[in-house]
Amino acid sequence: MSTPAANTFALELLNTIPSLNASARRFCGNQPDAQDLVQDTIARALSHLHQFEPGTNLRAWLQRILFHLFVSRRRRAALERSSLAHFGAVNDYPPCGDPAAVGTSMLSPRLKAALDALPSRIAQIVRRVDIDELSYREVAEEMNIPIGTVMSRLSRGRRRLALAVADDSQRVRAQAA
Repeated sequence: MSTPAANTFALELLNTIPSLNASARRFCGNQPDAQDLVQDTIARALSHLHQFEPGTNLRAWLQRILFHLFVSRRRRAALERSSLAHFGAVNDYPPCGDPAAVGTSMLSPRLKAALDALPSRIAQIVRRVDIDELSYREVAEEMNIPIGTVMSRLSRGRRRLALAVADDSQRVRAQAA
């Protein structure tokens, strides 16, 4: 059953979508990514509706959520690119809109061997987050584990991979000398 307050909120939310789309297009530079960002913004707003104070500026609140999601995505993408580049995983990281282009076939043999040597529960999380580009939340839901477990296993996996790659590169340098 809808209430007048819920109807008013829904109407205001619908009226705000064009300005959210315009901001998202400016941030993302393309329509598909902008639409995803707006959709995620609305989903985040609805899931955090308890934080919205009635009588305040809904448009400003939604714009702030949109901006924070955009910045978080950019930071995450940059971190993932730098992590993969640090490991020597890929020759050229594909654009943000093409996550399917990254796969284990693009990993260096050294990194692939190090990834295969990880315990399966850790390797699976590294693959799903760093290669398949799933969010921590998506992996947690998929594996039915807490998000903190995903983050700690990912951290341990990345650390082990970095050590394995560093050990190999040090051996190669020592052999060349």
